[in-house]
Amino acid sequence: MRALGVQYFAASVDNPDTNAAFARSLGLEYPVLSDPTKATARAYGVLGRSGFARRWTFFIGRDGDVLAIDKQVSAGRHGSDVIEKLNGLGVQQRR
Repeated sequence: MRALGVQYFAASVDNPDTNAAFARSLGLEYPVLSDPTKATARAYGVLGRSGFARRWTFFIGRDGDVLAIDKQVSAGRHGSDVIEKLNGLGVQQRR
């Protein structure tokens, strides 16, 4: 995704310390943001009845508009799904 020049991150309703430990345990190269009040999860419509956020991916344009939402996230293929969606949205590799 670096070659596409996009910014990406994860978000969780867990606290910052839990998210930092999770990111370290997986060696993630992107931030895991915290939403412990769940206000952002509610605003984006991802807060489930369980109190946890659903695993959706939002594709947001430079202007802040939501261009697409992937509500069928599959951890095993999500990286390639994101690249495919970005290409479909017209995002090209940097030269």
